[in-house]
Amino acid sequence: MISPSTVTRALCARVRVRVEDHQGRSAEGWGETPMSVAWVWPSTLTWEEREERMRAFIMRLAQEVIIPDYFGHPMELGHAFQEQHLEKLRSELNAGHAEEMPHLAALVCHSLFDLAVYDAFGQLHERPVFEMLSCDWLNPDLAHFLEPSATFSAKWPAHFLQPRRDRLPVWHLVGGLDAIEPEELTGAEPKDGYPVLLRDWIRTDGLRCLKIKLRGTDAPWDYARLVQIGKISIEEGVEWLTADFNCTVTDPVYVTEILDRLLVEHPRIYGMLLYIEQPFPYDLEANRIDVRAVSARKPLFLDESAHDWHFVRLGQELGWTGVALKTCKTLTGALLSLCWARAHGMTLMVQDLTNPMFAQIPHVLLASHAGTIMGVESNGMQFCPEASIPESKVHPGIYRRREGVLDLSTLQGPGFGYRAAEIGRVLPEAAAHFGS
Repeated sequence: MISPSTVTRALCARVRVRVEDHQGRSAEGWGETPMSVAWVWPSTLTWEEREERMRAFIMRLAQEVIIPDYFGHPMELGHAFQEQHLEKLRSELNAGHAEEMPHLAALVCHSLFDLAVYDAFGQLHERPVFEMLSCDWLNPDLAHFLEPSATFSAKWPAHFLQPRRDRLPVWHLVGGLDAIEPEELTGAEPKDGYPVLLRDWIRTDGLRCLKIKLRGTDAPWDYARLVQIGKISIEEGVEWLTADFNCTVTDPVYVTEILDRLLVEHPRIYGMLLYIEQPFPYDLEANRIDVRAVSARKPLFLDESAHDWHFVRLGQELGWTGVALKTCKTLTGALLSLCWARAHGMTLMVQDLTNPMFAQIPHVLLASHAGTIMGVESNGMQFCPEASIPESKVHPGIYRRREGVLDLSTLQGPGFGYRAAEIGRVLPEAAAHFGS
């Protein structure tokens, strides 16, 4: 269980785009994201209906993102498209349906195009993406994108990024249905050579950071789960924990009572909790909950709520202290949220969407430059390890966790450093064309 529902399959969307400059030079780039229907669109609609509507939206985007005479840096292009076109297209696709596809789902659908343009821009200029976020490459400063403008005048994303780190501590996700002890095994577990029990995962991958999925609707179960996994963590040498309540809590007292009890009864486990992730409903505008009682105890991170910097600003007003960035909400949006958050003293994390294949690469690169509170979350090797076998032959360090870290040193070259030709997958033809 990696959301309030159990996920048994996922569909990844991948696109290749071509960009061209004023001199007629062109280059191609790749973008990919898991659609993660359960996470982006909680609903009583069938999985198939939600997935099909997202597929249709991606196909529509593949037509609409081709805008003649659309020139600029990828951040300018991505921001302009989201501001001027994305919501209009979402409204058109929602027409005639009783339930709307959420804005978060629309962002995920757009993210693969946004990523691909960044990659192509880097390929065109033969530079890595994260070296092209300064005034040397981006015409407008951040005041063009963010408020208050005085804070961001003569500032570019490069001012808020850190030098790349090639070794990142990695977080393992402990799902709500994961077997923890041998007596919890049912016999139906996969026999694929990968660990099943938590202790085996910790020992095999040298894990030092665990993210614990909780229910948010059953306080005794949540507390017992924290204590159970906390005790195992102490025994196995795990150093850090975080708790994810899956957006199901409606009253901060639910969280504060669990934390206060943990502090009294298990102070060491309480001390290992590095931060708390998104206990409350992700629609901040509809659920303006004052969360300062929680953030007074532990750093409190927006995740699903952090659609863009506007929501990060609202979150800070309500008492949130950190932001979990995700490339699946577009790299443009993640970078702008990063800049706003860091300028206003908020802490950062980069969270996973079970990113396999190409989707893993921008994800870990963002984390390597973001200056996160602790490394990066990465669970594709838990839930779909076989999906990334071709990529892992070229980039073994980012598809396998060793000694509790990911190793990014093979990501070299322009764009995101995919090294797509070496990976050798059979890939589709270019689907969109941008100017840069």
